Amino acid sequence: MQRGGRNGDYHSGFRCLIRRKKADSNDNQGGQQLARTLTAFDLIAIGIGSTIGAGVYILVGTVAREYTGPAIAISFLIAGIAAGLSAFCYAELACRCPSAGSAYHYSYICVGEGVAWLIGWSMILEFTLGGAAVARGISPNVALFFGGMDKLPAFLGRLNIYGTVVDPCAAILVLLVTGLLCTGIKESSLVQATVTTINIVALVFILIAGGIVGFRTGWKGYQISSGYFPFGINGILSGSAAVFFSYVGFDAVTSTAEEVKNPNRDMPLGIGMSVATCCIFYMLVSSVVVGLVPYNELDPDTPISSAFASYGMGWAVYIISTGTVTSLCAALMGAILPQPRILMAMARDGLLPSFLSHINKRTQVPVKGTILTGIFIAALSFLMDVSELAGMVSVGTLLGFTAVAVSVLILRYVPPGEVSVPSTVSEYDVSVSLPLSTETQDIYGENPEDSVRHPLIDKGVSQNGSSELLRRRIASWSIALVCIGALVLSSAASAKDLHSIPRYTCCTIGGALLLCCLTALTFIKQYDDIQISGQTIGFKCPYVPFLPVVCILINTYLLINLGASTWTRVSVWLLAGALLYLFYGRKHSLLSGAILVPSADPFNTSAAHPRTD
Repeated sequence: MQRGGRNGDYHSGFRCLIRRKKADSNDNQGGQQLARTLTAFDLIAIGIGSTIGAGVYILVGTVAREYTGPAIAISFLIAGIAAGLSAFCYAELACRCPSAGSAYHYSYICVGEGVAWLIGWSMILEFTLGGAAVARGISPNVALFFGGMDKLPAFLGRLNIYGTVVDPCAAILVLLVTGLLCTGIKESSLVQATVTTINIVALVFILIAGGIVGFRTGWKGYQISSGYFPFGINGILSGSAAVFFSYVGFDAVTSTAEEVKNPNRDMPLGIGMSVATCCIFYMLVSSVVVGLVPYNELDPDTPISSAFASYGMGWAVYIISTGTVTSLCAALMGAILPQPRILMAMARDGLLPSFLSHINKRTQVPVKGTILTGIFIAALSFLMDVSELAGMVSVGTLLGFTAVAVSVLILRYVPPGEVSVPSTVSEYDVSVSLPLSTETQDIYGENPEDSVRHPLIDKGVSQNGSSELLRRRIASWSIALVCIGALVLSSAASAKDLHSIPRYTCCTIGGALLLCCLTALTFIKQYDDIQISGQTIGFKCPYVPFLPVVCILINTYLLINLGASTWTRVSVWLLAGALLYLFYGRKHSLLSGAILVPSADPFNTSAAHPRTD
């Protein structure tokens, strides 16, 4: 049954971009389910392993020399708090929607198919380039155990073929990790935990050995004439932006939500502990390193190794190199693990070919998607150095963070009350009544088709008629204008070449718009705790709307400051994605020709009532 004579128009053209799926629409796929075997400990290991990469071993030297001086620990703290804001948002949505797909899945439920495709396509770029960049960084560190790159075995050493420097070691490592991930999530998470443990042992060694040396020598790095803040507050903030991406990786935890035994309890714990543990280690290790050697004397490439070598502890280089290699291997696993699950989620929805959604019956993991991902990343890491494309990785990360924050606001103020479900509704076991309720007809009149013009407005949950509809319209526009205000403010603040008068004018307009809409959201009713399958969610993001709005502002600012060259490259990728969606995804989407289900309680909101706090 389809609503309205023009329902076909809803699923064509622009309107297909705002169709949204039911929260549990992937939960019944004819037995095609991932194995629920992961515990909180497994999630913490995946989160820490995916997050602590080479940043702590390399980034400390560059950031301390150029931005912060001895105060680098404060920059890590500020960046950790900023990352924690996104972690709070992820934790709530991971509890509400415990299915594979991470930010793509959340966006599809809350915002619509168009934004979900953009996020999913960007995340594919993020994990592909991120995995290739990590793989290329492993071979130089492995070479340290052999005495240099020229001492590596012939089948591992880099070769120059017709002007192209190929890296067999990187490709082999990617294929090995891919094979491991195909054996099963429990097996791969066990290896991840083992490798992460070795990395943590190496970090603890740095803290203990560095602390002993520092107390014996009087912490020379802190006894400098320029003081603790040689670059001032601006340097601290710039350093925070530089080290922010050292925390990227915890979102890999949310991609495994469908494989967690108790997602309500374990997902928030895994995400929160990952970010907190990484922040503590970053702060402690950076404090020790800048205390051993004055910041302006740190080696930007090997800051920790050179710091210990300056005290005659050359043997410590092998322990530190072991930590570096294991951290890179864990980060490589963290980069490859989420991508097949993103591909699987998109294929389940019909936006990508269906073979990517296949789950192996024995290992209960998406083997085909994992193999395809591994081969592509191995080829990329073998053929080219993608370090110059590193900024493109950040686009997918920050777009995902922003979409998740917006999704939290939508769920709190205007949770979807009408969704699109396939015409074969029984496949999804959607036990809903299709005819419009009397209240909905009273609000929208004889032609309910008009009610789909705004993607955030629920058409059926109101018991107070037009007053509830007005509340939702105000909340919808407030959320939209918050995003616009954050974009205007961030753009003006970043436009340093712009004349001061138009720049400050735009900053004022953007800031005023952001503040006014935030104030409006503060006084608008939020919906009470939303339940899924009769179970109350285990975690709710605190300080809504303030925390998600701050998250949106920070991520928007970082996105704008990635640079024109990065956005030029990303635009090519996004254009290719738009064409793929236009000619394939839009037509093959499971929601193509779907039925609009009014007030279907996709989040079981029938028992929820607006609250005033």
